[in-house]
Formats: sequence, structure tokens, C-alpha cells
Amino acid sequence: MDSTDLAFLPATDAAALIRDKKLSPVELMQAVLSRIEAQEPAVNAFATLTADQAMEGAKAAEADLSSDKPLGPLHGIPVTIKDLAALKDVPMESGSLMQKGNIADFDTPFAARLKEAGAIPLGKTTTSEFGWKGVSQSPLTGITHNPWKQGYNAGASSAGAGAGAAAGYGPLHQGSDGAGSIRMPAHFCGVYGIKPSYGRVPNWPVKNNDQTSHNGPLTRTVGDSALMLQVMSGPDPLDHYSLEAPPADYPALLTSDMKGLRIAYSPDLGHARVDSDIAAMVKDAVGVFESLGAHVEEVTPDWGPDGPELIRFFWAAHELSYAAYLDEWEDKMDPGLVACIRSAQNHPTETYMQMRERKLAYVGAIHRFFTEWDLLLTPAVSVAAFPAERLQPDHWPEHPWDWVMWAEFSYPFNMSHNPAASIPCGFTADGLPVGLQIAGPRLNDLGVLQASAAFETARPWADKRPPL
Repeated sequence: MDSTDLAFLPATDAAALIRDKKLSPVELMQAVLSRIEAQEPAVNAFATLTADQAMEGAKAAEADLSSDKPLGPLHGIPVTIKDLAALKDVPMESGSLMQKGNIADFDTPFAARLKEAGAIPLGKTTTSEFGWKGVSQSPLTGITHNPWKQGYNAGASSAGAGAGAAAGYGPLHQGSDGAGSIRMPAHFCGVYGIKPSYGRVPNWPVKNNDQTSHNGPLTRTVGDSALMLQVMSGPDPLDHYSLEAPPADYPALLTSDMKGLRIAYSPDLGHARVDSDIAAMVKDAVGVFESLGAHVEEVTPDWGPDGPELIRFFWAAHELSYAAYLDEWEDKMDPGLVACIRSAQNHPTETYMQMRERKLAYVGAIHRFFTEWDLLLTPAVSVAAFPAERLQPDHWPEHPWDWVMWAEFSYPFNMSHNPAASIPCGFTADGLPVGLQIAGPRLNDLGVLQASAAFETARPWADKRPPL
């Protein structure tokens, strides 16, 4: 196996080879770091690359193979952490000039768990400023490029993670998702990403955004996401929203029959604009589940059209957390973030509470919907990748901050806390990836993973590599 093949090797395969002493953690790390060195900074997926520390970790992992120490499920496997999460003694700058030089003095719980399982951090991946938008650029790190097309959007605030997964920067990449920021990079970069049920992976510090930000994996295979999510999940006393129960054994239970499942398919949720090539590809992908024996029916959820007004209100309202920075930092901040903050500054508390009541009714309607359906299939995103200096594709309406217009399918499940994934389902005529979204009832993360694995078996994609 050559160095490039090692860099693209799934974690499930690599971990087994390392345990059997057929692959050296040092050899694997050298291959991954060589791949990164060859492609950076052209992709620009890293806010901070900790190559020396990663190699030291690989040498320690190799030494442990000769001892009696128990090996974790990710022993010797490289992993990246998004730069909105804390990794001890590594910069945590959140894509913002005002955070430049900030060093974390602790590991966020899921990062600690990944380390305890034997994973070796490569560093921090890029994010939009404070994770506010769905386009892969920030004032601090500039553009993170889509590996499938230089200069194009790699998608949302976990863009560095998605681009790294696509480019072969090792198998495991952590992202977070407040309105689609795991699923959008998965769609744009042609990889797999799952946003689990809220609380499955603990948040700490707990985000001040009305419990919409979820942590999860971005990987090249469903099996790798199942393994990574298994390690990251479980209750933590620091997060009072974390789920009490430990996760199911996702890797062991991944294979499941789709026969008899009740699957809803909505091409537009009753309101969303979708580019025709995306719509056609997603519709074709839906047919895979019919061929696997599921009962699939096209539906228009009655809750769908209530989403746009809710997300635009709450997205702007929650960005008010950064309003205090405007006097000193406005000219150095992302202008779209500034416009978003300004749009919400005159909202009275009474309006917020009225909108929150509407949001809770919207969430309730989503949960009622899933009492009738096992899964919901939609496009992951309405458009393929577009130039990353723009907030909207050039054939869509312009707006100073509203990027959500092309991402109407993801945020409902942030509000409702349901698990949802984006899985590659094809390429446009220009060779740009497209994702199918698979959403499920709250807490049925396993069901979404199983459906994803069934689709992956029917339509494999992991052998496809971007032409860097």
C-alpha cells in the first residue's frame, strides 16, 4: 500500500491492522502528514497543524504495541478537531481575528474521549468566524478551498473538516452543526457526515444558541463515522443537556435490512428552492431505498413552510452574542456577520418569546411527523459548490447575510434535535459532489447510520478522490 492509499485508508481498516501489528502508527502518521504537506496550503483546511506533536503521539502509540497496555478502539488513528472546540495547549481562535493567539487550557469532553480511545490529534481545522455562516472563509484564515474545485465553497463552519476528509488528511474529522455545518461540508466535499441527536455528544462549554449546536463526525465511510461517534458519545457531568444513556454499539449493529421501513421523501419541504440538477440526483438516490424493499412515499410536511421565518429570526438573534465586539472590532469582522447582528439589534424580548413559542410548536410538529415515518429523505443542500467569496451562488438572489436560502433542509433538525446525515449520492456535470440527507426520529441515531450504510453498500463512493 503506497503513502497516498494509506492517507485515504478508513479508520476501521487501519485500527484493525495496527492492533494486528500489520501497520505501524508511525507509518500511517507519516503518510497522512506527507499528504497534508503536499496539499497545504492549497486546500487551507488547517487553522493550526500540530505535526510534531502528532508524530510524537504516533511514536508513543507504536511503543504501546510492544507493551501490555490495553489498546483503545482508535489506537494510532489520526483525527482533526474543528477550531470551535477546545484542544488543550493548541490555539482556539474560532476563525476570528479578535481571538487570535488564544490557547485552550483544557480538552472539550469529546476531544478527551478521542484521545483516551487512542486517536492522535493532527490539529485544528478551519471554521467561518464563530461558525456563523455556510461558506468556507473567515477573516482569520481566508478561504478553505473545496478539494473538488479550487476557489469553491467547501461548506459551512466545519469546512476544514469536510475538506480534510475529502483530501485524504486521515480518516477522522470532528465537526459541529448549528444549522447544517456537518451536513453541508459533507454535501459540498463528497464525504459522509452525521449530526447526531442533541445531547448524544456532550458540549462544553455549553453554547448560548438555544441548544442547536451538535457535535459529530465527518469521514469518508459510514463505518468510520459509526466508530468515531461511538467514542465521542455518552453522558458528561459538564453538559447538563447530555443524554443519560450511553450510545448503542453503532459499529456492531451497522448492517440492517431496509425492508418494510416507512420512508418519507420530500424534494422541497413544501417551500425550498432547489437547483434542477440537485433535485434530479436526489430523486434518483431515493429510488435506492425502494430497491432495498422500503416503502417510500413523496410527502409535503405541513411544518416545512414555517421554517424560513423561524431560522432567520433565531439565527440573527443568537449572533447578538457577538454584538459587544462591534465597537472595537467591526472593521475586522466578517461583514456578513456584522450585517446579521445589526438585523437583530432591535428585536424586543416580547418578540423573542413569541417566536420561541412558534418554534416549540414547529418542533412538536416535526416529532409528530416522525411518529408516522421511520426516515425522511431530502436534498442535503439546494446547490452544488459555488465560489467561496460569495454568500450565495450567482444565479440566486443576493443578500447581505442570508446564506440560509440555499440550506433550508438542515436547520429544522437542529431545532428539533433529530439525527440527520448527508451521504454522497452523485456528481454534477461539472464534477461537484451532491449529498442526500437522511433524517430520523430523535434518539434513533442508529437507524440513520443503518440506512446510510445500506445506501453506501448500494452506491459506494469512498474510492472516488478529488483531482487535487
